Amino acid sequence: MPETTIPELPQELWRAGKLELAHGVTHLLQVMRVASAGLGNFLAEIESRGAEDLFGYGSAASWLADVARISLGDAQDMVNRALALNPAPSVGGEVAVFAPATAAAAEDGALGEQHIDLILEILRKIPSDVPVEDRAGAEKILADLARDAGPKQIAEAGADLLAHLDPDGNEPKDPEPAPPRREVFVERRKDGFWKLSGLLDPETGARTAAALDAYAAKRPVDEFGQADHRTLPQRRGDAWAELLDLAIACPDQPGTSGYRTLVHVTVGLDALKTGLGTACLDFVGRITAREARLAACDCLMIPVVLGAAGEPLDVGRMKRFVTPGQRRALNIRDGGCAFPGCHRAPKHCHAHHIRHWADGGPTDLRNLVLLCSFHHRLIHHGDWQVRMAPEGIPEFVPPQYLDPLQVPRRNTLHRVVT
Repeated sequence: MPETTIPELPQELWRAGKLELAHGVTHLLQVMRVASAGLGNFLAEIESRGAEDLFGYGSAASWLADVARISLGDAQDMVNRALALNPAPSVGGEVAVFAPATAAAAEDGALGEQHIDLILEILRKIPSDVPVEDRAGAEKILADLARDAGPKQIAEAGADLLAHLDPDGNEPKDPEPAPPRREVFVERRKDGFWKLSGLLDPETGARTAAALDAYAAKRPVDEFGQADHRTLPQRRGDAWAELLDLAIACPDQPGTSGYRTLVHVTVGLDALKTGLGTACLDFVGRITAREARLAACDCLMIPVVLGAAGEPLDVGRMKRFVTPGQRRALNIRDGGCAFPGCHRAPKHCHAHHIRHWADGGPTDLRNLVLLCSFHHRLIHHGDWQVRMAPEGIPEFVPPQYLDPLQVPRRNTLHRVVT
């Protein structure tokens, strides 16, 4: 190993000329690389003797991590590099070096760790059936090139050598594909909201993003000039709710058999009628009685009657409020969301009771209207009113602040069958 000395520089480095600075950097780089090669000799010797016998450590890497105060991963990289560039016993008791030409260049201080790792990676890709002399020739080409070239040139030369030594590439394999990694976490916060997070594989993530973006488009400006001012995260949140509605409405959906919601309503009858108070939805948490009224429009309902002390007196049988036949008739009659100016298709809509069932409203076509989730909530929470015109077509009465005369309006975007 060549002896190296640290060049003498002016005490005040800022006085050094550009040649002195350049010489100092290149010389110190060589000193560092030579020292790294020398360190590798020691590490390889420690590993061959056994770090446990010498120092009581399980491996040279764990010992080096403590001595150098570095991570075990970095220490293991240094040991692996040392073992590849230094002699090691092989079959028959012979002493062999995995990459002798690279080791010689490293001892001269011509190669850094990045050069060495790249050459070793290329050498490990050479098939075992390649003749020894061909492998040695390839390594010498890379080692000589690395004395003057950078990583990019080494990688390109390595690719050309591998293509020459192994033109057919690795033997194709058809292993059992690993299952995609998908994780979804749903956590209920103290304020009642739910936090959704997770990790999806590339394909599922792309499909999820495409589905959300398709349903998260801004609503067009309606006939009253109202624009959609929701932010992108808000639109995606609403899109997620719509996708859930579509999934739950599938006839093969487990547990609901195609019904949008299966609701256990644990609420006093007075609260459900007035919309004041709270309710328990499916035993997952509290919601407002008004939210319970909205959910009960198009669902399977299991009423739970509470006594004065809050004990359940009776749990009713499951009742379907809107039958599949009524739903098909609604789809034909309304053609989608019946709210004026809304373009949403029937599959995105709920069946809303004009006179709520809790108030004695019947479940028949003259008391039902299709509403998308946005306008369904608007009817329940806003000042708009919906009623059935004499010819059996739903019409909507705007609040006075929009129209002092409150002239009824209809959706003219869908084909209406009378």
